[in-house]
Amino acid sequence: MRYGDLGRVVMVIPTYDESLNLEWIVGRLRTAQPGVDVMIVDDNSPDGTGDIADRLAAEDDQVTVLHRSKKAGLGAAYIHGFRVALDMGYDVIGEMDADGSHQPEQLHRLLDALADADLVIGSRYVPGGSVVNWPKSRLLLSRGGNLYVRMLLGVKIKDATAGYRTFRRQALEAIDIDSVESTGYVFQTDMAWRTLQAGLRIREVPIEFIERERGDSKMTGKVAAESLKRVTSWGLRERWGRVRATRT
Repeated sequence: MRYGDLGRVVMVIPTYDESLNLEWIVGRLRTAQPGVDVMIVDDNSPDGTGDIADRLAAEDDQVTVLHRSKKAGLGAAYIHGFRVALDMGYDVIGEMDADGSHQPEQLHRLLDALADADLVIGSRYVPGGSVVNWPKSRLLLSRGGNLYVRMLLGVKIKDATAGYRTFRRQALEAIDIDSVESTGYVFQTDMAWRTLQAGLRIREVPIEFIERERGDSKMTGKVAAESLKRVTSWGLRERWGRVRATRT
């Protein structure tokens, strides 16, 4: 189905052990945006999430399921979903978590903002955005990480690590997703950085982010360390490139 002038829209939802949340979040999404399709990418969840996804797809022809053989990281799951969605001819491809932290009832904000953008980010840290039920330590880590990204990469994005997004297909085609190697949560920063490097337009719209109530978070210290290492590498490479440019 179509969403206004944007054309065909699909939201990609990666899952791993989200049996407590998947049916609930897909139901909310289909109710909030009946014209938006859903693509579930399951990484062989041992808790039966894949079976729930198959049932939802059997009951609703606007739900598609992709089964992957193993857990290979958030970024890898999204890239798989993006490739398939592009092959299926979607005009807008979005991403959101399965745990309810990204509210489907606010998706219209991201879709409407695509009128003058190539990538729209649902941001926790622009005016009007907020975070609910996070401990102060987690909030400080997130805000500090985003400040580090802005300083090192020289970007103005307030929430480069956010995972609630919508892309125009032309943006995904322009940034060459087949070359994306980031598999963990740093994938989000990587995609925003590539979009800016391609000269494309990014807008941030405020969302209310709600910490999951059911199931376990996939964020760990190891994941945060990977993100820090990658961003540092990109920042140093960018700065070195500028130095070399001034010498030639």
